[in-house]
Amino acid sequence: MIVVLVDTNIVSYLYKQDTRSQLYERHLLGKEVAISLMTVAELLQWAAIRNWALPRVQHLEATITSKYTILPIDRDTCRQWATVRAQRSARGLPISPQDVWVAATALQYSIALVTHNPDDFKEIPSLQVIAEKQ
Repeated sequence: MIVVLVDTNIVSYLYKQDTRSQLYERHLLGKEVAISLMTVAELLQWAAIRNWALPRVQHLEATITSKYTILPIDRDTCRQWATVRAQRSARGLPISPQDVWVAATALQYSIALVTHNPDDFKEIPSLQVIAEKQ
């Protein structure tokens, strides 16, 4: 089965049933949909910032667990993170640590990244980005 990594924005669109999620359905249909640990952390932060009650947080966690494969981070993923961050910095291209974790996860597992924010991931060698025009 083909595995794709989805960026946090795509998970958010799907969870909130945002109309933008429809743009990406064809890229996910029939595939194993994975997320990085960074995406899990960002989603939980989103809930914490908004002071969600425990049942709502538990619903989010259950959705994450049931719909996505959470890809672990290991030393090799950390090396990918360091390389991407250094390469972008050398070119004067800023990138958030969160986006680097997502990119490093996709690179480590040699899978495509589905995102609504392709500019966040431009000029990362070997990273296959799938995005729809905005």
